[in-house]
Amino acid sequence: MAEISAGIKKLIEKNAMALATVDEFGKPHCIAVGFVKVVSKNQVLITDNYMAETYKNIMRNKNVAFVVWNRDWEENASGYELRGSAKYFKKGRWYEAIKRIPENKGEPCKGVILVTISRIKKLA
Repeated sequence: MAEISAGIKKLIEKNAMALATVDEFGKPHCIAVGFVKVVSKNQVLITDNYMAETYKNIMRNKNVAFVVWNRDWEENASGYELRGSAKYFKKGRWYEAIKRIPENKGEPCKGVILVTISRIKKLA
């Protein structure tokens, strides 16, 4: 099991990231995501406010990856690729948790993606 360190948690929760899924033809789909929350040593929550293709892809293939890097990358490049499996929820504990995130106030909160991390790779 890969573990999210305090430093990686800070990067994840303070920066936008790129989330990649795969469509039914095996083609990658990548979107920008903000306001991700680390909920355990190997799990993160991602709110679905406006996702369409990403939702469909996760329903077909649970494998996802995301990349996160620090904001001052030109002076202090640091980033990680995290891979794992995603589960999508439209109700229950995780869904209620994302509705309470201040950044989601006024957003549609259609659902939540719980990603269990299996691999972490340092990029820079």
